[in-house]
Amino acid sequence: MDFNLTEEQIMIRDAARNFAQKELLPGVIERDEKQQFPTEQVKKMGELGFLGMMVDPKYGGSGLDTVSYVLAMEEISKIDASASVIMSVNNSLVCWGLETYGTEEQKQKYLVPLATGEIIGAFCLSEPEAGSDATSQKTTAIDKGDYYLLNGTKNWITNGNNASVYLVIAQTDVSKGHKGINVLIVEKGMDGFVVGPKENKLGIRGSDTHSLMFTDVKVPKENRIGEEGFGFKFAMKTLAGGRIGIASQALGIASGAYELALKYSKERKSFGKEISKHQAIAFKLADMATQIEAARMLCLKAAWEKDQQLNYDLSGAMAKLYAAEMAMQVTVEAVQIHGGYGFVKEYHVERLMRDAKITQIYEGTSEIQKIVISRSVLNN
Repeated sequence: MDFNLTEEQIMIRDAARNFAQKELLPGVIERDEKQQFPTEQVKKMGELGFLGMMVDPKYGGSGLDTVSYVLAMEEISKIDASASVIMSVNNSLVCWGLETYGTEEQKQKYLVPLATGEIIGAFCLSEPEAGSDATSQKTTAIDKGDYYLLNGTKNWITNGNNASVYLVIAQTDVSKGHKGINVLIVEKGMDGFVVGPKENKLGIRGSDTHSLMFTDVKVPKENRIGEEGFGFKFAMKTLAGGRIGIASQALGIASGAYELALKYSKERKSFGKEISKHQAIAFKLADMATQIEAARMLCLKAAWEKDQQLNYDLSGAMAKLYAAEMAMQVTVEAVQIHGGYGFVKEYHVERLMRDAKITQIYEGTSEIQKIVISRSVLNN
């Protein structure tokens, strides 16, 4: 077992930390307040290679390993979880799915601009009546010979308005159940494709979350990824890797809140001494540090297994479950340590607490992760 990071991994982590501090921290509270998409910051993320981190350089990516991705996600999430979810979706769900299962033509047309950050992508699975139950797709893609006719609605889509490319999961043959589902590449601007209103959210308010409506959208057959009926398997395989990204986001949110709480505890005085010297606070910090380190180990193990081309379904689910639950606990404690200041926006921790909540919900709720984990351990 080797817990040492390579020089390249350390360099990536430090570059992400530097970018987060210099480019994301200024204005992060205002962007949250105004629900403002970090357009300029995302452009710079693309220029630095953060939007196609694991993509082969021949397709415009950085060619890095998943461990480097986890390290970068943690650093960026410490400061701005809205920026990190944009990064996570583009890397884990869109680029990875296209590179792993797309045709060479699809990669040249879509993956290259996505990996370089010229454009960003969106992953469209959830529907008004199909969240955790991904098999209950009401969006249909009817085979019309050389194209599919796409109809339906997708909900809670990250990058909903700012994306240019959308991977849409839709039902082609209801009689085949989940084996009749396809995944189609839909371009913004296709006739019949409308982006709905922006959601007014509790957290990650800088990222744009929208409903999408498809009415008789003609999607060319060459825009289907994989064989006929591959869509459900595509979604499950892609989400397995996406969980590592969201686990890393939860880890970053928690570690960002912890660092702020630790700093504050050494500055704030009560009863004649720094509050960090009161056992009640010191023990909170001890618990927070331990939980964060445990989550970090789970994230890195899942990333390492993915890099080794091992089955990472279980480790990814464990990482996401634990990191998300931990992030909620740690951010609540960070607010508590700040006392009244923790309730005030300028101290950042209340935003981190709000941002933490979504990590228990998207890309598979905590309850879904428990289903994945329990099935795995019971089948061993």
